[in-house]
Amino acid sequence: MVQDSRAYKYAKWCIIRGNKKAPKYVKKQAESWIKIAEGEDSEAYIDEDALEQVTTLLGLMVHPDLLCPMDEGMEDYAWLLIVATLCTKLRNAENKDIRYYTTALLEISRKNFKTFYAAVIFILLMLTDPQFSRFFSVAPDLKLSKELQLAIKKIIKVSPLLAENDVFKILRSEIRCVLTDSEYTPLAYSEDKMDGKLANAFLADEAGAMDSYPIEAMRSSQITLFNKLGIIISTQYPNDNNGMIDEIDISKKTLDGLRDSKRRFSLLYEPDDEFLLDDKWQTEDLVIYQSNPVAVAHEYIFEAIKEMRDDAVDYENKRENYLCKHNNIKYKSLGVEGYVEITKVRECKIKEDKEFWKGKRVWLGMDLSLTEDNTAVAMVTEDEGRVYGKIWGFIPGDRKKQKSKKEGVDYDRLIKKGVCFESAGEVISYEDVENHILGLEKEYGVEIQQIGYDRMNAISTVQKLEAAGYECVEIKQHSSVLHMPTKLLKELILSKMFYYDENLMLEINFQNARCTEDTNLNKYVNKKKSAGKVDMVVGLINAMFLLQQEILFGSDFAVQVG
Repeated sequence: MVQDSRAYKYAKWCIIRGNKKAPKYVKKQAESWIKIAEGEDSEAYIDEDALEQVTTLLGLMVHPDLLCPMDEGMEDYAWLLIVATLCTKLRNAENKDIRYYTTALLEISRKNFKTFYAAVIFILLMLTDPQFSRFFSVAPDLKLSKELQLAIKKIIKVSPLLAENDVFKILRSEIRCVLTDSEYTPLAYSEDKMDGKLANAFLADEAGAMDSYPIEAMRSSQITLFNKLGIIISTQYPNDNNGMIDEIDISKKTLDGLRDSKRRFSLLYEPDDEFLLDDKWQTEDLVIYQSNPVAVAHEYIFEAIKEMRDDAVDYENKRENYLCKHNNIKYKSLGVEGYVEITKVRECKIKEDKEFWKGKRVWLGMDLSLTEDNTAVAMVTEDEGRVYGKIWGFIPGDRKKQKSKKEGVDYDRLIKKGVCFESAGEVISYEDVENHILGLEKEYGVEIQQIGYDRMNAISTVQKLEAAGYECVEIKQHSSVLHMPTKLLKELILSKMFYYDENLMLEINFQNARCTEDTNLNKYVNKKKSAGKVDMVVGLINAMFLLQQEILFGSDFAVQVG
């Protein structure tokens, strides 16, 4: 029974109330998988026969460092990773052997044996996958890629039942499983072409040191396969353009319910947002535990990392390596924080009610981006001390598929929901935006008081709106101006005094939004530092600026926060 396994017991440990040694996204993945393990998921189930087979094979392997059976020497998180990845199957599939998860993502700090456990998974795959399967590892260079090959070789060499020539053959450039005629080959991004490889399963090792090409090339090779798997593992890296950033972002959006596809298993061992501010990494031990699951069970590893932390506190030149590799914190991003936690935002969601808007005084905020990028219009009003918002996005129709793939956002779905509009062609038609604004008073029965805009890209549109009789207000996109509405909106959300009509696109924008501080500690949403599109949030903050001016200088009403 899966509920007797160490994988299940570890997952249950992760979600114990008050257990902060497991980070929040590991908890979310554990909760999701426990539902599958307990038979409560309509799409997936645990194959007990596969679990028994995996457990038996692990018992036949020998741990090369501990010289004990592998099933006795493995870490708890590895049990969850392996059992979830290999034994969770797709329910109601014609072929009962189809694995549910097609991607396994492991963000974990150094000295957690991540490559070693990837080797264990590959040995299991070579022994259990269909005949003639092919497996590849991809890394920045051949030496690093061969780390997996070396780990596989060590396990085979010390395991008597695997070391026989009629089970595995170890060659210079590959490892073959004689029983299944399958083969594993290490590849180097710096030397090998990734295209043209048919990979039943692949490993992208240290994905943070590569761009997304090798991952996407491997995935492209799997399009015709029903039973495919991509394993992506890495620590954090200080560079801003690497394949791991998007993979982590997709996983977080999946776990937050912002993406429909659930066939991704992610263990994201990184500190929770609350520990990323005010240099808490220097003293807070939970930062170590959340990024180093092995440190939870092994005191000597925890003490060794603490010693490295002391050095990083005292010596600036040691900080980047320590924070990235042992805490999974991007050192260059220490001054950047998320805007509002997505779970808090979603508590403010309400169903659309057009009758509510009739007769309301409203303020609009625009974020008119470059014509080939996203644009947004936000409408806000106040009612009985609460603020209500409705926001729309605009995208170029001919770039919809490209944007959906690149950003990981299903724009077709958002368009059907009515929260996004597409303009014909490769660029956004500002005329579509203008017509939408000009039609709001008739469609919703509102009275537009003012329209706020950023001068960039907006002059022509503003002239047309002013010609139609609307008062337009330029809002300088500077921290000194944006700090107050940015702060007010966050406070309203946290105190549940802000409501918005159901809008998945807005939620994705909030998930992407990152704040920075200027030298005067003024906070604002930074587009360049954000993890994706934030135009809806920016448009909403522009609208909040106008509303806040009315609150401060008008006499008709006031918004109470708290």
